[in-house]
Amino acid sequence: MRYDRIKLLLGDDFSKLGNAKVILLGVGGVGGFCLDCLSRSGVKDITIVDFDTYDETNQNRQLYSELHNGESKVESLTQHYPDIKIIDIRVDEQWVWDFDFDEYDLVLDAIDDTKAKLALAQKCYKKLISSFGSAKRLDASQVKVDDIWKSYGDKFGSKIRYELRKRGFKKKYKVIFSSEEAITKENGSFMGVTATFGLNMCSEAIKKIRG
Repeated sequence: MRYDRIKLLLGDDFSKLGNAKVILLGVGGVGGFCLDCLSRSGVKDITIVDFDTYDETNQNRQLYSELHNGESKVESLTQHYPDIKIIDIRVDEQWVWDFDFDEYDLVLDAIDDTKAKLALAQKCYKKLISSFGSAKRLDASQVKVDDIWKSYGDKFGSKIRYELRKRGFKKKYKVIFSSEEAITKENGSFMGVTATFGLNMCSEAIKKIRG
């Protein structure tokens, strides 16, 4: 059966995955792999939020992008994950403040909008797992998971920490980050790193659901 192997790992905790309610913001190079991992692991109630369409530049790192060039990401992904719920909208700061996250057990942040990330931290830190910058890097072994205040080596993450301090935010939440120094100023991406971010996000989500 489909989930036999993961049931061997999780035992009685496997049922918790089927009962969990997760919202995933962003289904690009990081979020797409997180979605795939969640689905294959037995998480059934997943809502994805994204406004973007697939284009040819996504095809080096984003699942199914070569099959749906020019098409809506969230609409396309329903063909591969028919049970997911979709919200086709850009996640910005105002949307975060307006949206009701109460029904979800976990909020997974795979977006790159700084103000929206700050709003998510302030509003959802108790159930938030957030991804920092996965672009400009090649070494997947330097991808790490820790609480926001122990993250390092990432200018994007540094900016998030600085802005949170300015707002008097002192709470903790988990982030995925890379300690590798950016190797280019351009926004180049390597699937080995972006996928590792997404798979780590899924792994952390499963830990939280179990615990």
